[in-house]
Amino acid sequence: MDIKSHDERFVFIAEWYDPNASLFRRYELLYYPRDGSIEMYDMKNRCKFLNRTKYEDLQFKDLFVGNKITIFSRHLSLVDYGDQYTSRMLGSRKERTLALLKPDAALKLGEIIDMILNAGFTITKAKMMILSRKEAIDFYADHLAKPFYNELLEFIISGPVVALEILGDDAVAKWKTFLGPANSAVARTDAPGSIRACFGSDGIRNVGHGPDSFATAARELELFFPSSGGRGPANTAKYTHCTCCVIKPHAIKEGLTGKIIKAIIDTGFEISALQMFYMDRANAEEFYAIYKGVVAEYSEMVVELCSGPCIALEIRQMDPSKVFRDFCGPSDPEIARHLRPDTLRATYGKNKIQNAVHCTDLPEDGLLEVQYFFNILDN
Repeated sequence: MDIKSHDERFVFIAEWYDPNASLFRRYELLYYPRDGSIEMYDMKNRCKFLNRTKYEDLQFKDLFVGNKITIFSRHLSLVDYGDQYTSRMLGSRKERTLALLKPDAALKLGEIIDMILNAGFTITKAKMMILSRKEAIDFYADHLAKPFYNELLEFIISGPVVALEILGDDAVAKWKTFLGPANSAVARTDAPGSIRACFGSDGIRNVGHGPDSFATAARELELFFPSSGGRGPANTAKYTHCTCCVIKPHAIKEGLTGKIIKAIIDTGFEISALQMFYMDRANAEEFYAIYKGVVAEYSEMVVELCSGPCIALEIRQMDPSKVFRDFCGPSDPEIARHLRPDTLRATYGKNKIQNAVHCTDLPEDGLLEVQYFFNILDN
């Protein structure tokens, strides 16, 4: 079906948490694929909330129940279809599953994330964690009777893991297939393009884990990303010799996350903590407070930071000769491409607002910015 062949519309029920009133507000969100315009209606007050307007930051592929979208810095959850036509036309087999990257994935994290994105999955949550023995035992409860159980347990707690919630059509089965056979040697023979074939060593050190059913996926996602408001396993921030990097929402939307992480690791910096955040305007203003009244682009910077998910990184600089801010380059990508063409912003930035990454400007602020994400927002 050509969805743009006439002026049809699709309707969703969208939910927004209003932090000032401490309640959820519901809206009807109407999307017109022909010109990419949207309208919103306040369901409780039975009135128009947003007049029909073109909104290029929202793509048709983002519209499915269960997804989180951002409309003018307001984070909305699509909780239901708004009419039978939308349900019939857009009802799909979108699923969420856990992609757990094991300790042996650390140095190849960028490449693996890039492969996940290129395979058509969307990363909706991400966090680098360290599992306690109890958490590992809970996670591997189904493997208790297997002869390699103890080795598996010791390995999963031997270093940081990166838990990802990924979303896609038939995600549970497709992620298992994309991972490849559990034994990495078998994977290289039977599924040479799979993640385990590319990066795994054996049947234990096989880079990643994937649930084998929808029910298991739901249970395991709950362990790592509790819906009850709990924190799940602890983040891995060290708060020493550190600075902060934030991969901006536009870079995530453009599929650059893996490439940026790979560039950071390949240059010799350590990513000692990682987490995806959905910033609201108050958070973004608080984080960028130091720039208010100092930088002309302050307001636009705030809007960009809360325009979608961002990923905060704790970067460790153990080598004094390597300064992370220098590696990011000048804040204006055009200047960066002229003066420092190998820097992150020169390579991936578009303009002074959408310049791929934020990095700490002053060395003394590095710890404060890391603490803001991994100590304040993660609590």
